[in-house]
Amino acid sequence: MTDSVFSQGSGSLIDVKTQNVAETEPREDGSDRVHDIAIIGSGPAGYTAAVYAARANLQPVVFASSVAAGGDLMTTTEVENYPGFIEGIQGPELMANMQQQAERFGADIQYEDVDSVELEGEVKKITLQDGTVHWAKAVIISTGSEYRKLGLDDETRLSGHGVSWCATCDGFFFKDKPIAVVGGGDSALEEALFLTNFASNVTIIHRRDSLRASEIMQERALNNPKITFIWDSAVVGIEGEAKTEALQVENLKSGLTQRLEVDGLFVAIGSDPRTDLVKDQLELTPEGTIAVNGRSSKTNVPGVFAAGDVIDPTYRQAITAAGSGCVAAIDAQHYLESL
Repeated sequence: MTDSVFSQGSGSLIDVKTQNVAETEPREDGSDRVHDIAIIGSGPAGYTAAVYAARANLQPVVFASSVAAGGDLMTTTEVENYPGFIEGIQGPELMANMQQQAERFGADIQYEDVDSVELEGEVKKITLQDGTVHWAKAVIISTGSEYRKLGLDDETRLSGHGVSWCATCDGFFFKDKPIAVVGGGDSALEEALFLTNFASNVTIIHRRDSLRASEIMQERALNNPKITFIWDSAVVGIEGEAKTEALQVENLKSGLTQRLEVDGLFVAIGSDPRTDLVKDQLELTPEGTIAVNGRSSKTNVPGVFAAGDVIDPTYRQAITAAGSGCVAAIDAQHYLESL
């Protein structure tokens, strides 16, 4: 850490070693002062944390990312399971509303990417990709997670138009329509079983000849009359212009390809929490998420909190992420009050 940083709001230069203070003019971007709270990541968790922290007059700065501001919901079309929106709401609109709500209370949203952090000590150091350095007494990590993709050319193009990574989010849109699910673990079978509540039929495509899921999940899926399996196979192409219409499925043993007509493709091959920024400084769980203390957002480093999908290997819903962001802001507020 360098020898000097600035105190929150006053523009006072603080010597980290001696805590001596010297007056100076503050910079407009806030990089010359110690923020009470810095939030890394946006989405439902980051923006909710910003709303709560701003309403507590903590003037949070949010590093929302230059390319992924708003998180996964920015690529989601209709969101019908977020409370309060009777007719549903578009994912980008929901994120814009949350962002504007946070800004209304004084949150500073910056569309910048964080390059590195130093989290030990009472003052945390945050370095942006452009080299700008910020300082904060408390940091909330809400960097989310990223669904694993198949890596196909049309996968991203048709996201929200038949291609999905969340049955709970999108299953309702496929009433009485044929659906395919890719994967062979518990999550894939859970998705498939849930989708049978809506779909005319569900085809599970798995690259092996046996499932990796638990015995009870296998039994349920194999005995469900709406579920069929295509073994030893992989999806190698997705057809459709405005929406998903069919899949190209290759048998990995014979090399033969078949065309499977479906209206929806759900990819359930896992997800990876975005922890690269902090994995060498914060304790992680066996699932790779940031470890927190019980139902709190407290990590193993004092003054550092985590919220949203980056701590959640199970639910990964907008509403649970938002609730987690609320917890993180309140935990951070209590931490600051204790200093």
